[in-house]
Amino acid sequence: MRHSPNLLKEKTKPPRKLQATPWWRGLYFVVIAYLILGFTWWAVLLYIKNLDAFQAKTELLRFGMLTQGLYENETQFVQTPAYLLLKNKYHHQEWMIYGESAVFVVTLIIGVILINRGYQKEMRVAQHQRNFLLSITHELKSPLASIRLVLETLLKRELPPDKIQYISQRALSETDRLHRLVNNLLLSTRLDTVYTPVLELVNLPKLIRETLTTFSENNPDVTLNLYADEELILWQGDKEGLTSVTLNLLENAVKYAEGDPKIEIRLREEGEKIIWTVADQGIGIDDKEKSYIFGKFYRVGNEDTRKTKGTGLGLYIVRQIVRAHSGRITVADNQPRGTVFVIEIPNKIQQDGPGSAGSILLKFFLCEYS
Repeated sequence: MRHSPNLLKEKTKPPRKLQATPWWRGLYFVVIAYLILGFTWWAVLLYIKNLDAFQAKTELLRFGMLTQGLYENETQFVQTPAYLLLKNKYHHQEWMIYGESAVFVVTLIIGVILINRGYQKEMRVAQHQRNFLLSITHELKSPLASIRLVLETLLKRELPPDKIQYISQRALSETDRLHRLVNNLLLSTRLDTVYTPVLELVNLPKLIRETLTTFSENNPDVTLNLYADEELILWQGDKEGLTSVTLNLLENAVKYAEGDPKIEIRLREEGEKIIWTVADQGIGIDDKEKSYIFGKFYRVGNEDTRKTKGTGLGLYIVRQIVRAHSGRITVADNQPRGTVFVIEIPNKIQQDGPGSAGSILLKFFLCEYS
Protein backbone atom coordinates (compact mmCIF):
# COMPACT_ATOMS: atom_id res chain seq x y z
CA MET A 1 0.00 0.00 0.00
CA ARG A 2 1.17 3.55 -0.75
CA HIS A 3 -0.03 6.93 0.20
CA SER A 4 1.06 10.55 0.62
CA PRO A 5 1.27 13.11 3.36
CA ASN A 6 -0.47 15.71 1.22
CA LEU A 7 0.94 18.43 3.42
CA LEU A 8 -0.06 22.01 2.71
CA LYS A 9 2.83 24.36 2.05
CA GLU A 10 2.89 27.27 4.42
CA LYS A 11 4.80 30.51 4.42
CA THR A 12 7.38 30.59 7.13
CA LYS A 13 6.68 33.35 9.63
CA PRO A 14 9.60 35.30 11.06
CA PRO A 15 10.46 34.09 14.53
CA ARG A 16 9.26 36.27 17.36
CA LYS A 17 11.67 37.70 19.86
CA LEU A 18 11.93 35.89 23.13
CA GLN A 19 9.83 37.42 25.85
CA ALA A 20 11.86 39.45 28.34
CA THR A 21 12.14 38.20 31.90
CA PRO A 22 9.34 39.74 34.02
CA TRP A 23 10.49 42.49 36.41
CA TRP A 24 9.15 40.59 39.40
CA ARG A 25 11.51 37.72 38.63
CA GLY A 26 14.43 40.10 39.20
CA LEU A 27 12.81 41.34 42.40
CA TYR A 28 12.37 37.73 43.53
CA PHE A 29 16.10 37.03 43.24
CA VAL A 30 16.94 40.33 44.95
CA VAL A 31 14.75 39.34 47.93
CA ILE A 32 16.36 35.89 48.08
CA ALA A 33 19.85 37.43 47.99
CA TYR A 34 18.82 39.89 50.74
CA LEU A 35 17.54 37.04 52.93
CA ILE A 36 20.76 35.08 52.51
CA LEU A 37 22.96 38.08 53.25
CA GLY A 38 20.78 39.11 56.18
CA PHE A 39 20.86 35.68 57.73
CA THR A 40 24.61 35.38 57.16
CA TRP A 41 25.15 38.67 58.97
CA TRP A 42 22.84 37.53 61.78
CA ALA A 43 24.76 34.25 62.13
CA VAL A 44 28.10 36.11 62.28
CA LEU A 45 26.81 38.51 64.92
CA LEU A 46 25.39 35.62 66.96
CA TYR A 47 28.71 33.80 66.76
CA ILE A 48 30.62 36.90 67.89
CA LYS A 49 28.15 37.51 70.72
CA ASN A 50 28.47 33.91 71.87
CA LEU A 51 32.27 34.19 71.78
CA ASP A 52 32.21 37.46 73.73
CA ALA A 53 29.92 35.90 76.35
CA PHE A 54 32.26 32.92 76.70
CA GLN A 55 35.30 35.17 77.13
CA ALA A 56 33.50 37.37 79.68
CA LYS A 57 32.34 34.36 81.70
CA THR A 58 35.83 32.86 81.49
CA GLU A 59 37.39 36.04 82.91
CA LEU A 60 34.76 36.19 85.65
CA LEU A 61 35.39 32.53 86.53
CA ARG A 62 39.17 33.06 86.49
CA PHE A 63 38.92 36.06 88.82
CA GLY A 64 36.62 34.20 91.25
CA MET A 65 38.79 31.10 91.39
CA LEU A 66 41.95 33.18 91.68
CA THR A 67 40.62 35.05 94.71
CA GLN A 68 39.73 31.71 96.30
CA GLY A 69 43.16 30.26 95.47
CA LEU A 70 41.77 27.36 93.51
CA TYR A 71 44.55 27.36 90.91
CA GLU A 72 48.11 28.58 90.60
CA ASN A 73 48.69 28.91 86.84
CA GLU A 74 46.83 28.95 83.52
CA THR A 75 47.45 25.28 82.88
CA GLN A 76 45.68 24.32 86.08
CA PHE A 77 42.84 26.76 85.37
CA VAL A 78 41.97 25.28 81.93
CA GLN A 79 41.79 21.83 83.54
CA THR A 80 39.35 22.75 86.30
CA PRO A 81 35.86 21.18 86.09
CA ALA A 82 34.18 24.61 86.15
CA TYR A 83 36.13 25.85 83.12
CA LEU A 84 35.65 22.60 81.21
CA LEU A 85 31.88 22.79 81.83
CA LEU A 86 31.80 26.39 80.61
CA LYS A 87 33.87 25.48 77.55
CA ASN A 88 31.62 22.53 76.65
CA LYS A 89 28.56 24.76 76.98
CA TYR A 90 30.16 27.31 74.64
CA HIS A 91 31.00 24.66 72.02
CA HIS A 92 27.45 23.30 72.26
CA GLN A 93 26.02 26.77 71.56
CA GLU A 94 28.53 27.21 68.75
CA TRP A 95 27.36 24.02 67.03
CA MET A 96 23.76 25.09 67.51
CA ILE A 97 24.53 28.26 65.56
CA TYR A 98 26.21 26.22 62.81
CA GLY A 99 23.31 23.75 62.68
CA GLU A 100 20.57 26.37 62.60
CA SER A 101 22.44 28.27 59.90
CA ALA A 102 22.86 25.15 57.80
CA VAL A 103 19.18 24.17 58.19
CA PHE A 104 18.04 27.66 57.22
CA VAL A 105 20.33 27.84 54.18
CA VAL A 106 19.41 24.34 52.98
CA THR A 107 15.69 25.03 53.49
CA LEU A 108 15.98 28.31 51.62
CA ILE A 109 17.87 26.69 48.74
CA ILE A 110 15.35 23.85 48.49
CA GLY A 111 12.52 26.38 48.53
CA VAL A 112 14.15 28.44 45.79
CA ILE A 113 14.69 25.32 43.66
CA LEU A 114 11.10 24.14 44.11
CA ILE A 115 9.67 27.57 43.37
CA ASN A 116 11.86 27.93 40.30
CA ARG A 117 10.89 24.44 39.08
CA GLY A 118 7.23 25.28 39.58
CA TYR A 119 7.66 28.52 37.70
CA GLN A 120 9.44 26.80 34.82
CA LYS A 121 6.73 24.14 34.69
CA GLU A 122 3.98 26.75 34.55
CA MET A 123 5.86 28.62 31.84
CA ARG A 124 6.18 25.43 29.78
CA VAL A 125 2.46 24.72 30.20
CA ALA A 126 1.64 28.28 29.15
CA GLN A 127 3.92 27.95 26.11
CA HIS A 128 2.35 24.62 25.14
CA GLN A 129 -1.13 26.12 25.47
CA ARG A 130 -0.06 29.06 23.32
CA ASN A 131 1.33 26.65 20.73
CA PHE A 132 -1.89 24.66 20.88
CA LEU A 133 -4.05 27.74 20.30
CA LEU A 134 -1.90 28.80 17.35
CA SER A 135 -1.91 25.34 15.78
CA ILE A 136 -5.58 24.60 16.42
CA THR A 137 -6.52 27.92 14.82
CA HIS A 138 -4.67 26.92 11.67
CA GLU A 139 -5.92 23.33 11.77
CA LEU A 140 -9.52 24.55 11.92
CA LYS A 141 -9.17 27.33 9.37
CA SER A 142 -7.43 25.29 6.68
CA PRO A 143 -10.11 22.60 6.07
CA LEU A 144 -12.93 25.14 6.45
CA ALA A 145 -11.29 27.41 3.88
CA SER A 146 -10.83 24.49 1.47
CA ILE A 147 -14.44 23.34 1.86
CA ARG A 148 -15.68 26.92 1.37
CA LEU A 149 -13.58 27.26 -1.79
CA VAL A 150 -15.01 24.02 -3.21
CA LEU A 151 -18.59 25.09 -2.51
CA GLU A 152 -18.05 28.52 -4.04
CA THR A 153 -16.50 26.92 -7.12
CA LEU A 154 -19.47 24.58 -7.54
CA LEU A 155 -21.91 27.48 -7.18
CA LYS A 156 -20.20 29.93 -9.53
CA ARG A 157 -18.92 27.67 -12.30
CA GLU A 158 -20.19 24.99 -14.59
CA LEU A 159 -17.70 22.15 -14.35
CA PRO A 160 -17.48 18.81 -16.14
CA PRO A 161 -18.39 15.76 -14.08
CA ASP A 162 -14.79 14.63 -13.63
CA LYS A 163 -13.80 18.02 -12.18
CA ILE A 164 -16.81 18.01 -9.89
CA GLN A 165 -15.88 14.56 -8.62
CA TYR A 166 -12.26 15.61 -8.07
CA ILE A 167 -12.99 18.73 -6.03
CA SER A 168 -15.77 16.91 -4.17
CA GLN A 169 -13.24 14.28 -3.11
CA ARG A 170 -10.95 17.08 -1.93
CA ALA A 171 -13.78 18.55 0.12
CA LEU A 172 -14.54 15.15 1.64
CA SER A 173 -10.87 14.69 2.47
CA GLU A 174 -10.81 18.03 4.27
CA THR A 175 -14.02 17.09 6.07
CA ASP A 176 -12.41 13.85 7.25
CA ARG A 177 -9.42 15.83 8.45
CA LEU A 178 -11.68 18.17 10.42
CA HIS A 179 -13.58 15.18 11.80
CA ARG A 180 -10.35 13.55 13.03
CA LEU A 181 -9.27 16.80 14.65
CA VAL A 182 -12.53 17.15 16.57
CA ASN A 183 -12.39 13.48 17.58
CA ASN A 184 -8.85 13.92 18.91
CA LEU A 185 -9.91 16.94 20.95
CA LEU A 186 -12.86 15.06 22.43
CA LEU A 187 -10.78 11.94 23.05
CA SER A 188 -8.02 13.90 24.81
CA THR A 189 -10.65 15.37 27.14
CA ARG A 190 -12.07 11.90 27.86
CA LEU A 191 -8.60 10.53 28.55
CA ASP A 192 -8.15 13.14 31.28
CA THR A 193 -11.43 12.31 32.99
CA VAL A 194 -13.74 9.40 32.19
CA TYR A 195 -12.00 7.24 29.61
CA THR A 196 -12.25 3.52 30.27
CA PRO A 197 -11.34 1.07 27.48
CA VAL A 198 -14.18 -1.13 26.29
CA LEU A 199 -12.39 -4.47 26.27
CA GLU A 200 -13.39 -7.11 23.73
CA LEU A 201 -11.66 -9.80 21.72
CA VAL A 202 -9.72 -8.16 18.92
CA ASN A 203 -7.98 -9.56 15.87
CA LEU A 204 -5.18 -7.00 16.11
CA PRO A 205 -3.49 -7.70 12.72
CA LYS A 206 -6.86 -7.43 10.97
CA LEU A 207 -7.73 -4.19 12.77
CA ILE A 208 -4.38 -2.64 11.85
CA ARG A 209 -4.65 -3.85 8.27
CA GLU A 210 -8.09 -2.27 7.88
CA THR A 211 -6.79 0.98 9.36
CA LEU A 212 -3.85 0.97 6.93
CA THR A 213 -6.21 0.44 4.01
CA THR A 214 -8.32 3.44 5.00
CA PHE A 215 -5.24 5.54 5.63
CA SER A 216 -3.66 4.66 2.28
CA GLU A 217 -6.77 5.75 0.39
CA ASN A 218 -6.23 9.31 1.60
CA ASN A 219 -2.43 9.16 1.34
CA PRO A 220 -1.51 7.21 -1.82
CA ASP A 221 2.15 8.28 -1.85
CA VAL A 222 3.04 6.66 1.47
CA THR A 223 4.57 3.19 1.50
CA LEU A 224 3.05 1.04 4.25
CA ASN A 225 4.38 -2.39 5.18
CA LEU A 226 2.76 -4.60 7.81
CA TYR A 227 4.59 -7.63 9.19
CA ALA A 228 2.60 -9.75 11.62
CA ASP A 229 2.99 -13.26 12.97
CA GLU A 230 1.24 -15.86 10.85
CA GLU A 231 -0.60 -17.14 13.89
CA LEU A 232 -3.63 -15.08 14.73
CA ILE A 233 -3.00 -12.74 17.65
CA LEU A 234 -6.01 -12.56 19.93
CA TRP A 235 -6.18 -9.95 22.61
CA GLN A 236 -8.64 -8.06 24.76
CA GLY A 237 -8.62 -4.41 23.80
CA ASP A 238 -10.60 -1.33 22.86
CA LYS A 239 -11.07 -1.32 19.09
CA GLU A 240 -11.77 2.41 18.92
CA GLY A 241 -8.73 3.20 21.07
CA LEU A 242 -6.40 0.88 19.12
CA THR A 243 -7.57 2.38 15.84
CA SER A 244 -6.78 5.84 17.21
CA VAL A 245 -3.32 4.65 18.28
CA THR A 246 -2.61 3.35 14.77
CA LEU A 247 -3.86 6.49 13.00
CA ASN A 248 -2.00 8.89 15.27
CA LEU A 249 1.30 7.03 14.88
CA LEU A 250 0.88 6.94 11.10
CA GLU A 251 0.01 10.63 10.90
CA ASN A 252 2.96 11.48 13.12
CA ALA A 253 5.30 9.53 10.83
CA VAL A 254 3.92 11.27 7.74
CA LYS A 255 4.24 14.77 9.25
CA TYR A 256 7.97 14.49 9.84
CA ALA A 257 8.86 12.52 6.73
CA GLU A 258 11.21 13.71 4.01
CA GLY A 259 10.14 12.83 0.50
CA ASP A 260 7.78 9.89 0.07
CA PRO A 261 7.21 8.45 3.54
CA LYS A 262 7.95 4.80 4.23
CA ILE A 263 6.39 3.29 7.34
CA GLU A 264 6.93 -0.22 8.67
CA ILE A 265 4.59 -1.82 11.22
CA ARG A 266 5.59 -5.03 12.96
CA LEU A 267 3.43 -7.10 15.28
CA ARG A 268 4.53 -10.14 17.22
CA GLU A 269 3.76 -12.07 20.36
CA GLU A 270 6.58 -12.39 22.88
CA GLY A 271 5.73 -14.46 25.92
CA GLU A 272 2.68 -12.91 27.52
CA LYS A 273 3.17 -9.58 25.76
CA ILE A 274 2.36 -8.17 22.36
CA ILE A 275 5.18 -6.12 20.82
CA TRP A 276 3.93 -3.56 18.32
CA THR A 277 6.47 -1.35 16.52
CA VAL A 278 5.96 1.51 14.10
CA ALA A 279 9.13 2.63 12.32
CA ASP A 280 9.61 5.50 9.88
CA GLN A 281 12.53 7.01 8.01
CA GLY A 282 11.80 10.65 8.78
CA ILE A 283 13.88 13.37 10.40
CA GLY A 284 14.01 11.61 13.77
CA ILE A 285 13.70 13.04 17.28
CA ASP A 286 16.51 14.61 19.32
CA ASP A 287 17.40 12.77 22.51
CA LYS A 288 16.60 15.85 24.61
CA GLU A 289 13.05 15.92 23.19
CA LYS A 290 12.20 12.24 23.70
CA SER A 291 11.14 12.65 27.32
CA TYR A 292 8.67 15.41 26.40
CA ILE A 293 7.01 14.26 23.17
CA PHE A 294 4.23 12.36 24.97
CA GLY A 295 3.15 15.45 26.90
CA LYS A 296 -0.17 17.11 26.16
CA PHE A 297 0.11 19.91 23.56
CA TYR A 298 3.88 19.34 23.27
CA ARG A 299 5.36 19.90 19.83
CA VAL A 300 9.00 19.94 18.87
CA GLY A 301 10.31 23.38 17.93
CA ASN A 302 8.69 26.80 17.90
CA GLU A 303 5.14 27.29 16.69
CA ASP A 304 6.08 30.44 14.79
CA THR A 305 8.64 28.68 12.60
CA ARG A 306 7.29 25.10 12.50
CA LYS A 307 6.13 23.90 9.08
CA THR A 308 4.38 20.69 10.07
CA LYS A 309 0.71 20.58 10.98
CA GLY A 310 -0.66 19.23 14.21
CA THR A 311 -2.00 20.08 17.65
CA GLY A 312 0.41 18.25 19.95
CA LEU A 313 -2.28 15.77 21.00
CA GLY A 314 -1.47 12.72 18.86
CA LEU A 315 1.32 11.11 20.88
CA TYR A 316 -0.35 12.13 24.14
CA ILE A 317 -3.48 10.23 23.06
CA VAL A 318 -1.37 7.23 22.05
CA ARG A 319 0.40 7.06 25.41
CA GLN A 320 -2.80 7.45 27.44
CA ILE A 321 -4.62 4.71 25.49
CA VAL A 322 -1.64 2.35 25.80
CA ARG A 323 -1.50 3.01 29.55
CA ALA A 324 -5.24 2.35 29.81
CA HIS A 325 -4.46 -1.12 28.39
CA SER A 326 -1.75 -1.65 31.06
CA GLY A 327 0.98 -1.21 28.47
CA ARG A 328 3.83 1.17 27.80
CA ILE A 329 5.28 2.99 24.81
CA THR A 330 8.90 3.96 24.21
CA VAL A 331 10.69 5.77 21.42
CA ALA A 332 14.08 5.00 19.88
CA ASP A 333 16.15 5.95 16.85
CA ASN A 334 15.66 4.00 13.64
CA GLN A 335 18.57 2.97 11.43
CA PRO A 336 19.89 4.56 9.31
CA ARG A 337 17.50 7.41 10.22
CA GLY A 338 14.02 8.02 11.52
CA THR A 339 12.13 6.96 14.63
CA VAL A 340 10.78 3.71 16.07
CA PHE A 341 7.85 3.65 18.49
CA VAL A 342 7.67 0.43 20.49
CA ILE A 343 4.43 -0.52 22.24
CA GLU A 344 4.34 -3.36 24.75
CA ILE A 345 0.91 -4.52 25.89
CA PRO A 346 0.17 -7.60 28.02
CA ASN A 347 -1.90 -10.28 26.34
CA LYS A 348 -5.01 -10.54 28.47
CA ILE A 349 -6.55 -13.64 26.95
CA GLN A 350 -7.08 -16.10 29.79
CA GLN A 351 -7.94 -19.79 29.31
CA ASP A 352 -8.96 -21.57 32.51
CA GLY A 353 -9.68 -24.94 30.91
CA PRO A 354 -11.16 -26.65 27.84
CA GLY A 355 -14.70 -26.22 29.11
CA SER A 356 -14.38 -22.75 30.58
CA ALA A 357 -16.24 -19.71 29.33
CA GLY A 358 -12.97 -18.14 28.17
CA SER A 359 -12.10 -21.25 26.18
CA ILE A 360 -15.54 -21.43 24.54
CA LEU A 361 -15.37 -17.72 23.62
CA LEU A 362 -11.86 -18.20 22.25
CA LYS A 363 -12.99 -21.13 20.04
CA PHE A 364 -15.91 -19.08 18.76
CA PHE A 365 -13.58 -16.20 17.91
CA LEU A 366 -11.19 -18.51 16.08
CA CYS A 367 -14.03 -19.91 13.99
CA GLU A 368 -15.33 -16.42 13.29
CA TYR A 369 -12.02 -15.18 11.83
CA SER A 370 -10.73 -18.42 10.30
